[in-house]
Amino acid sequence: MELSVIIVNYNVRHFLEQCLHSVQRACEGIRAEIIVVDNQSTDGSENYLKSKFTHIDFRWNNQNVGFAAANNNALASARGKYILFLNPDTLLPEDCLHQCMDFMKQADAPGALGVRMIDGSGQFLPESKRGKPTAMASLFRLTGISYLFPQSPRYAAYYAGHLSDQENHVVDVIAGAFMMVEKKVLEEVGGFDTSFFMYGEDIDLSYRIQQAGYRNYYFAGTTILHFKGESTVKSSAYVRHFYHAMKLFVQKHYRNPVSRWAMLLAIRVGGFLSFLKNAIQRAQPHSSRKTIHAALVTSGDYLSTLVQCIKHAKVPVMIHGRVSARFDDEAFAIGFIDDIPQLVQKGITHLVFSTDVLTYREIIDKVQHYRKHCRFLFHYAGSCSIVGSDDKNSRGIAIAER
Repeated sequence: MELSVIIVNYNVRHFLEQCLHSVQRACEGIRAEIIVVDNQSTDGSENYLKSKFTHIDFRWNNQNVGFAAANNNALASARGKYILFLNPDTLLPEDCLHQCMDFMKQADAPGALGVRMIDGSGQFLPESKRGKPTAMASLFRLTGISYLFPQSPRYAAYYAGHLSDQENHVVDVIAGAFMMVEKKVLEEVGGFDTSFFMYGEDIDLSYRIQQAGYRNYYFAGTTILHFKGESTVKSSAYVRHFYHAMKLFVQKHYRNPVSRWAMLLAIRVGGFLSFLKNAIQRAQPHSSRKTIHAALVTSGDYLSTLVQCIKHAKVPVMIHGRVSARFDDEAFAIGFIDDIPQLVQKGITHLVFSTDVLTYREIIDKVQHYRKHCRFLFHYAGSCSIVGSDDKNSRGIAIAER
């Protein structure tokens, strides 16, 4: 067994459905296993998913044991030479896993490997590569100063902002949303620390891998889509778990009393600012979602199937027509994929990408290319759902037949 993909699910069944289809494609040609651990979801994940993916190893916990413990439970029986910890709200291009494993085989003292990530709007996610969370780096990040100077080696050190996202780098911290590690390294340093119930466990594991003499790599050779808002909604519970995890990391790894005091102060300041920001947002009135004006990037043969799926949307969707991805498939099309800027001027707000005409790699490329023009929804041809997320700080859209 070359690769074990481990995914922890919690109440994101439609996003996980799309994720699993992309992972199965990316695993083609690899001796791989896919293990999904469900942390007592209450959204009907078990009934919805297990009949759709009969070759995937599902494990249904009767309680939410946390992200770290769920991953470790799967890791104990994983058979792959390489382990990939993957979030359920991700989409992988077809060549992603092949490229990552090839890079790992050639890298010097490889520890953990992470990849370039974009969110559902096509925006690069800075947490794809991170520096060590020193007191000053954490303070600048938690107070928002790092966002004012995103490329500064001093003020943006938390996100290694001075390192190009288009080049490979040795970095300190790899995000747990996509973390590939050789199993023998995990056996040496141990898996995730279960003291971290949610958040911070990836920083801790990255740090311990470094301490053992291995290198953590940011690999820019592939880009994945990470909706993120599905797994990190900025609620009061998120704030509590996130800053508690930061305190645990400081107490575990910072021995110098001055550095520890400075870090804890930064965490308190950041936690207070986040709490204040959330309180202000909750106090603001929430308007209902506006109508989605969609163009469907699909073939003429699959158009009716995709339309039937969209009919189940709880959010009002107005379909403007089909966009062709090929010049030999122009029947009943309102335009070609290269006409997106012109189509948007006619009132289209969203593109619905279907894999019957484009690969995941092509879709991810298009999302980055047209991200300033419109928003996006995603559908694996033959699946029962359509998903998308415009904002990494809030829940996205999930359309499903049942």
